[in-house]
Amino acid sequence: MKPFPRAEISSKALQNNLARLREIAPGSKVMAVVKANGYGHGLLNVAHCLDSADGFGLARPEEALALREGGVKSKLILLEGFFSQIDLTTLIEHDIDTVVHNEVQLELLESSILAKPATVWLKIDSGMHRLGFTPELFDAVYARLEACPQVAKPINLMSHFACADEPDNPSTKIQINLFNDLIKDLPGQRSLANSAGTLYWPESQADWIRPGIALYGVSPVIGDLGANHGLMPAMELVSQLIAVRDHKAGEPVGYGSSWYAKEDTKLGVVAIGYGDGYPRNAPEGTPVWVNGRRVPIVGRVSMDMLTVDLGINATDLIGDNAVLWGKALPVEEVAEHIGTIAYELVTKLTPRVAVCLD
Repeated sequence: MKPFPRAEISSKALQNNLARLREIAPGSKVMAVVKANGYGHGLLNVAHCLDSADGFGLARPEEALALREGGVKSKLILLEGFFSQIDLTTLIEHDIDTVVHNEVQLELLESSILAKPATVWLKIDSGMHRLGFTPELFDAVYARLEACPQVAKPINLMSHFACADEPDNPSTKIQINLFNDLIKDLPGQRSLANSAGTLYWPESQADWIRPGIALYGVSPVIGDLGANHGLMPAMELVSQLIAVRDHKAGEPVGYGSSWYAKEDTKLGVVAIGYGDGYPRNAPEGTPVWVNGRRVPIVGRVSMDMLTVDLGINATDLIGDNAVLWGKALPVEEVAEHIGTIAYELVTKLTPRVAVCLD
C-alpha cells in the first residue's frame, strides 16, 4: 500500500527540465540548485536524477557533505560559503567550491593553511543588497584574492538578481550592465542567471546558469506556468479521502465554524494538513484535484486534515486520491490562491510526507 500523504517525484520530469534549460541556454553550463532538500524533492533523489548537470549549488556545508556521502562526485558550489575555519578545511577535503561574499570569509582564507587552494566564486553585490561585496570594494577584494596563495586561480565571479522575476523591471538590466562592467577584462567563470534570469534575460546566461525552481518544472514568475516554457512539474502531492459525508445546508465544518454550507452537499476529508506542510492559511476555494475535477477547500485547514466540498451529486469514495498540486493542478495556481509563492509550498513539506521517486 502506498503511503499518504506523499510527494511523487518524476525523474522523467527532472531530466526533461534539465534538458530544456540547456536548450534555452545552449552556451552555458548548468549549476543545478538543489538546496533546501532539492526544493522539497529529496536532495539525493534530485542529484542522482540530474547527474548530467555540470555542478550542484547548495546553501549549507551540511547539504554538500550529504551529497558527497551519497556518492555524488560532481562539482559542488556552496552559495553561502563557509562560516568557520572548520567549514573551510572540510570544503578543501571534499573538493567543494565556495562563494566568498564578506570580509570574515576573506580574512579566514588569508590566514589559513590549507591542503590545497580553495576554488572561489567572488560574489558581487550588483543590486540585491543581501550578500556580496559592493562595487566600490570589488577591485580591492579581487586584488587580495589574487594575492592569496590559498585561493585557486583564476577567481570565478558571481552575482544575484533582485527582480529578474519581474520581466518588465529595468533593475535587472542595470545589474547585468554593472556586473559586466566590473568583470569585463577578468578571467574566470561567470554566473548571473537564476531561473528567472535563464528564462527571461538571455543576456545574463554567461558561463553558468543557476536554475533552481525551474528545474522542478515551476515558473519563477507570478501568473506564469513552467509548462509555458516546456517544463514539466516534477512533484505531485497526493493524499486520500478518509471520509465522505452528507452535509446539510446551514451546517458549518471545521474549527471556528468559519464556513457554512449554502445548500445540501457532500464533504470529503483529505488526510493532509499544516502538520504535513500544507498551509493553514489556505482560504476557502483553494482547489484540490479529486477524480478529474477541481473541488474547493471549505473550512479551516487543520493539523492533519482539510475538507473539500465534493458537491451533492458526488460519487467519490473513501480511499480515492486527492491531488494537492501536480500536472493537473499546477502548484503555481495553488500558490496564487493561497497568497504565497510556489517555492514556499514545495520546500515546506514536513517529514510526515513520504517522498517517492518514480
